[in-house]
Amino acid sequence: MESTDPASEQASTMFRPPVNRLMTVLDRSFFRTSVPLAAARIFKPSDVSNVRKDLLKSSDLLTLPRVQGVHEVKDENGQVRKALLLREGVKHDDEETWSPTINELVKKGTVTIGPFELVLDYDYWQYHDIISAILPEELLSDVPHGFTQVGHVLHLNLREKYVPYSQIIADILMDKCPNVRTVIRKTEDVGSQSEFRTFPYELLAGENDLNVVQHEQNCEFRFDYARVYWNSRLETEHRRLVDKFQPSEMVCDVMAGVGPFAVPAGKKNIFVWANDLNPHGYEAMQDAVVRNRVRDFVTPFNQDGRDFIRYSAKALLKAEPLTVSVGVSNDKKRRLQSSKKPLPEPKKYTRPTIVDHYVMNLPAIAIEFLDAFPGLYAGKEELFTPQSGQKLPMIHVYCFSGNSEDEVDDHKDICQRVSERLGYTITVDDCVGGKGDQDVELAIYNVRLVSPKKQYFCVSFRLPREVAFRKV
Repeated sequence: MESTDPASEQASTMFRPPVNRLMTVLDRSFFRTSVPLAAARIFKPSDVSNVRKDLLKSSDLLTLPRVQGVHEVKDENGQVRKALLLREGVKHDDEETWSPTINELVKKGTVTIGPFELVLDYDYWQYHDIISAILPEELLSDVPHGFTQVGHVLHLNLREKYVPYSQIIADILMDKCPNVRTVIRKTEDVGSQSEFRTFPYELLAGENDLNVVQHEQNCEFRFDYARVYWNSRLETEHRRLVDKFQPSEMVCDVMAGVGPFAVPAGKKNIFVWANDLNPHGYEAMQDAVVRNRVRDFVTPFNQDGRDFIRYSAKALLKAEPLTVSVGVSNDKKRRLQSSKKPLPEPKKYTRPTIVDHYVMNLPAIAIEFLDAFPGLYAGKEELFTPQSGQKLPMIHVYCFSGNSEDEVDDHKDICQRVSERLGYTITVDDCVGGKGDQDVELAIYNVRLVSPKKQYFCVSFRLPREVAFRKV
């Protein structure tokens, strides 16, 4: 979840909350103001729709987010009438501020213009409004606004200058973010104290409960956020890569975490061996495999990444053949039966004996694990092109690099690091459509900007023959 600047940023200052830059403990009652406006009181309820259309066309209506358009007001005689709020600048007692449309409606006796006090309180304003009315002016140029939500937990990653305001920020976010029950702040960098990429945190608001339920790509994951790594901002990337896999292909996910690549792939009838060194991640992945009904396609492992790369290639060649039959869903079966149409034959998916894809999503160090690939299929040359139609695996390795003005410089840096670990030279010219070796099928995808000087990339390439068949 990322907060967005509310529309009131562009609205008149009269609709902004009261300011108190000395507030250290959130006082919700302070944020209440009354805005004097004019309202068009409509004599006949049947005229409300037409009057609204006329005033909307003449730009006379108040357009304020989250404020209802029709109100009930009492006239001088105590009779309740429907009323439409008019834009700021229209005065109920100054006809010179009325537009021709307002004048015409009044002359016709359709409406009368009267005063209206619009009360706005803490519940009306959004996070950005409230915190901007509290922080010192020198901190307003870069108000914290990007937060990660995992299940019911909101995770803050605050710059040092905002840490003194972390409690008040957390209290506002608890109020303004639906379904949030816990707010935490990361106190040290990810992985600084754990090889499993977890992080120490401070509880700022709500329950001290980090057992979350997270949904992604129509899959459900349950895990302890304090003991495993999860990044909700990577959902688009998880989807992008899974979409590259085809049913019946074989994927080995080397650093699988709780399964954000593996489980959605399994739902698409893709075979996955999914590995993670973290025992808690492994347990959560086992649960996700069962919970999302992908046991026929996804097999979890709990090994070191290098060991798993070498193990998976050899073990798959020796594994017993596996064919999975998938019939139509129960809903579709009922529809076909009710229409007396024959049920189609179940589709059969046979697990390959060769890995089609290796996924390595541990960007801080994944490139270092590429030294496990030399000799992966040594002595098995006859299994691959040109002796057969089988290609060597595609490798998808994630990494960090700089954020240079010329992205080609970052790509060159990545290629150099990949080449060093493989013991084989890959260059940016080997990119698909480039002037280099097209057998490499190199593609470098910019995933996201992590910080002003840190970019997150996915590097995909076909495992070179010279690497796969090397005698080591």
